[in-house]
Amino acid sequence: MAEANNPSQRLQDRRPLSPHLQVYKMMFTMVMSGLHRITGMCLYAGTLLLAWYFIAAASGRGAFDTVNWVYGSLLGRLVLFGFTWSLFHHLLGGVRHALWDAGYLLDPEGRELAAKGTLAGSIALTLIFWILAYVYR
Repeated sequence: MAEANNPSQRLQDRRPLSPHLQVYKMMFTMVMSGLHRITGMCLYAGTLLLAWYFIAAASGRGAFDTVNWVYGSLLGRLVLFGFTWSLFHHLLGGVRHALWDAGYLLDPEGRELAAKGTLAGSIALTLIFWILAYVYR
């Protein structure tokens, strides 16, 4: 397969080793796949925020008050809201992949339904979580 891009071949005989983004039509499931990877990276940053919270709680009242002030600010709440959405989105993306591994929703309509369900479910769960957090605080 490596000889497919042999420099001694004529230019018109060369072909890519694998299809690339220019070959495929952008589909919703492709966007959701990329979003799943991005939310996974966001969870790394969110884990640092969670570690900061626990370290501050163990360090004393002053450190804990600082973290509460940062997380209670508008920017802090927006970041926490985004972290919560990333968590639910990545979780539901994992459920979607588990369903595919089990052989379900593999047809084009099923894949589209699962992708839309992941997005709608993550938004709904995030809103429900934050509404309950404000109601029961």
